[in-house]
Amino acid sequence: MTLTNRQWLINGRPNGRSLIDDDFKLVETPVVAPGEGEVLVKTLYLAFDPAQKGWMENIGGYVAPTEIGEVMRGGGLGEVVASGAPGFAPGDKVTGMLRWQDYATLPAKDLLKVADDDLLTANLGVLGTTGLTAFFGLNKIGKPFAGDTLVVTGAAGATGSVVGQIGKIAGCRVVGVAGGAAKCAWLVEELGFDAAIDYKAGDIREQARAAAPDGVDVLWDNVGGPALNILLAQLAMHARVVVCGGISRYELGQMPAGPENYFNLIFKRASMEGFILTDFMGEAAWARGRLVEWIRAGRLRYKEDIQHGLENAPNTLKRLFLGENFGKQLLKL
Repeated sequence: MTLTNRQWLINGRPNGRSLIDDDFKLVETPVVAPGEGEVLVKTLYLAFDPAQKGWMENIGGYVAPTEIGEVMRGGGLGEVVASGAPGFAPGDKVTGMLRWQDYATLPAKDLLKVADDDLLTANLGVLGTTGLTAFFGLNKIGKPFAGDTLVVTGAAGATGSVVGQIGKIAGCRVVGVAGGAAKCAWLVEELGFDAAIDYKAGDIREQARAAAPDGVDVLWDNVGGPALNILLAQLAMHARVVVCGGISRYELGQMPAGPENYFNLIFKRASMEGFILTDFMGEAAWARGRLVEWIRAGRLRYKEDIQHGLENAPNTLKRLFLGENFGKQLLKL
């Protein structure tokens, strides 16, 4: 019997607007048997990140351009069904760029075998690109010192929540910026942040001054736009600004206006630097080991927001831009 593979294709470019249903097209195709050096994987979970909208618009900057009609890109976790490659056997759990489909036939070199244990889905979040981004970005770029004040935008998101907790492990005073009382309470009461700024509750500038009266030593930005501009004015001397993402950019579909307060980098002798995770992947195994240690010791917590059904993949991506997700956004097929 020939297996049928449902696939979501890119059908539009949402530049300058929100995602709509017609940006995606659901089709059915035959499953491709693995050749030599390839592995057939049944997708179990898909992971979602704001950058995926940028990929559709071809404004990602660090990934190959997308094409209309190609299977929507997305990382996933799956189970090996058939293998034409040594080291991979049916039943193995793997992660990789599985894309939005029931089955993926991929070169074995593009897959990572993961342990089938209680942290299985964490390999798409805190132990995957999300956690590694937080780990390397903060330690290599932010360079936190004990006693520093660390402010994280998008703090209740998958990456931001890990950044803040690593900052606490490093001995920082940590302030998170998030939307809504529930998210802010989670940051402080469950993750141990020292304070939270609710951007939906009032002026960020005044809240930031109250939460970080001596200035911001490390600013981790996931948002860009007005929030970044406001916080640049709150920098302490010799501050480090880590530019990780810009959900405001993905929402606009174009480059946002540059921050007016960038000149404060001069006044405060501060630095502002962006990075891409691939710069540090040679150290990924070591970093994952450290993250696992912190999770097992109860020093690092994570939250997953799990939706269900491949048919709901487009709406699951939309959740990121509506502020509906709480934790790492996943979809269980």
